[in-house]
Amino acid sequence: MTDTVLEVCCGDLGSVAAAAEGGAGRVELCVGLGEGGFTPSAAMVEAAMRHNIKVNVLVRARSGDFLYSDDEKAMMLRDAEMLCSMGVNAVVCGALLADGNIDTDFCRALADVCRGTELTFHRAFDVCHDPLQAMEQLIELGFTRILTSGQAASALDGTDLLRRLVEQSRGRITILAGGGVNLQNAAMIMSRSGVGELHASARMQVKSLMQYRVDGVSMGAPESDEYIRATTSAAVVRDIVNAMKTVKI
Repeated sequence: MTDTVLEVCCGDLGSVAAAAEGGAGRVELCVGLGEGGFTPSAAMVEAAMRHNIKVNVLVRARSGDFLYSDDEKAMMLRDAEMLCSMGVNAVVCGALLADGNIDTDFCRALADVCRGTELTFHRAFDVCHDPLQAMEQLIELGFTRILTSGQAASALDGTDLLRRLVEQSRGRITILAGGGVNLQNAAMIMSRSGVGELHASARMQVKSLMQYRVDGVSMGAPESDEYIRATTSAAVVRDIVNAMKTVKI
């Protein structure tokens, strides 16, 4: 029986603490979750690593597609190098070429700077041209795992491809299922796909403690409520972890 692991996507330090309290196996640390996530600051990474949990860190230069300029690639390689020197558990990154294939040159450079540190290829995989071929390329490049929804809107919708990836991988790389994972569907995704690892944010909305408030002023999207935010819940993490334990892989 394969050990199950819940990875929690965390966009703030409170979420890291909640993930650890709830029994998650590790976190993926980033900022800007609403835009798919970006690289967090070194200070945030250092603070997260003081918690009793493995910390994987996202390296992503910007929102949008995964076709990066030379300057963006150089920046991400420098971020990855710095994170590895800090002792993070893994670097999470990915890049594509204009034709939808894996940017193997960049990924090879990434593997070189991260030698000795685990590498996760993120959900750029879900918009690549040929996922089965892409997986073989990532195995050859030395990546540890692939975060994917099975090229579907959610991991539950993508279980057919997830199972094909698990079967073809034969344990050579870990398939980490993510995308809409929650308490209601976690066990179903695992049983249908055969994955042993899930990726979820496990978030709930919390209200601000601010007493003085100014209405009608938004820091981001128009009409957004600056006095409500989403953060990881230890209780939700614990419930998902317990649901995962009911599935035999």
